[in-house]
Amino acid sequence: MRGMFTAGVTDVMMENGITFDGAIGVSAGAAFGCNYKSNQPGRVIRYNTTYCRDPRYAGLRCLIKTGNFYSAEFCYVEIPTKLDLFDEETFVKNPMEFYVVCTDIEKGEVVYHRCGDNENELDWFRASASLPLAAKPVEADGRKLLDGGIIDSVPIQYFESIGYNRNVILLTQPKGFIKEKNKLAPIIRRALKQYPKVADLLEVRHIEYNETLKYIEEREKSGEVLVIRPPEPLGIKHTCRDPEELRRVYNIGRKTGEEMLEQIKAFTTK
Repeated sequence: MRGMFTAGVTDVMMENGITFDGAIGVSAGAAFGCNYKSNQPGRVIRYNTTYCRDPRYAGLRCLIKTGNFYSAEFCYVEIPTKLDLFDEETFVKNPMEFYVVCTDIEKGEVVYHRCGDNENELDWFRASASLPLAAKPVEADGRKLLDGGIIDSVPIQYFESIGYNRNVILLTQPKGFIKEKNKLAPIIRRALKQYPKVADLLEVRHIEYNETLKYIEEREKSGEVLVIRPPEPLGIKHTCRDPEELRRVYNIGRKTGEEMLEQIKAFTTK
């Protein structure tokens, strides 16, 4: 739910007509970021605050019953197709490329998926945001997938490798953050014993993540990327069903986006 910060920033950018040639999202950055390509500012905070306390949306009952803390059917079918429509037509027509990052849990490898007009794109958004223990693996295009952050939480180096050399990076941790080793890795290893590579990846995830942050800081110093971060730790849990708490974090994102708006405009028009 730190992604509420990201939604606040991206809403400010959309409202001010800032466009990009391409974008790539991981986890909530995929599930929420797709609204940039569909040009729907306000949608993320609206449907999350409207339905976060709805038992059909999320909760332990849903986790026990379906294996998913966030309901696959309600969040990724009912809401986007009936209750708060995802503008699929605009998403497809918008020339901005949009990629999502997932983890193939059988092969233990990262998957960078370029979204198009396939009927199963919502499965890819859901897969990228499916945390181990909180969600069942998602099957898409013959792969069993979970959260892309298991391997590549901030895919700047991949995006540069395919030609995007001037990037705005949205992080949800403040400057100086250092990721600790995942304490749940042993539990995840037992829970996903049929997919041992997932736990192996989580054992070293913090190392890879911290190395990526160092790389980003180097690129930031040289002026080749613009990094947008919260000014302090957001203090929100991975799962949150309090609409006021969601809006609090969203508003931090809005304020940060507004304060950096001229800087963003200058960077994206060079």
